[in-house]
Amino acid sequence: DRVNATVLEDREQLQQLIAKQGDLNFLDQFFLRRLRLLYLGRDGDPEDLQALLKKIDVIPSALALIQAAKESGWGASRFARDGYNFFGQQCFIQGCGFTPKRRAQGRRHEVAKFRSTEDAVRAYVHNLNTHPRYQGFRAQRAAMRSAGQPLKGGQLAASLGSYSERGDAYIAEIQAMIRNNDLE
Repeated sequence: DRVNATVLEDREQLQQLIAKQGDLNFLDQFFLRRLRLLYLGRDGDPEDLQALLKKIDVIPSALALIQAAKESGWGASRFARDGYNFFGQQCFIQGCGFTPKRRAQGRRHEVAKFRSTEDAVRAYVHNLNTHPRYQGFRAQRAAMRSAGQPLKGGQLAASLGSYSERGDAYIAEIQAMIRNNDLE
């Protein structure tokens, strides 16, 4: 909730700046530069504010909780216990995390290690909000926002087939877990 609150604050401030229609002071410009670098990986075009708004949004708690439960074996995995990695996030720099015991030959990824639960959640939210693989997720979330619909984790899970190698089976399991635990 704390990570979502921070994202929502950034989103609301961005919406206020968009409403200003270009009449931005130094602090406004500094804030936009920080958001562009964080969410787009670059500073730049003033016309990219709508693209930025699409990336800066919350992740429904039901979705985050169930993905954390699924990816960490309900918090029992060594990655969750020893490195706060509840979401199965990978990293690709040697020494950035844990070497998986059953890593396929030729693969070089590690399972990321975090300093705290909040750092892990922040990385998960940032991943869903920025990685090209989750563009469909962000598009569906934006469509729900535009239609005035509440952001439901079960519905949004439908666009996360690339989160797991299991694809549609993963989506079905996440949706069932949300339903079975009465989270929405």
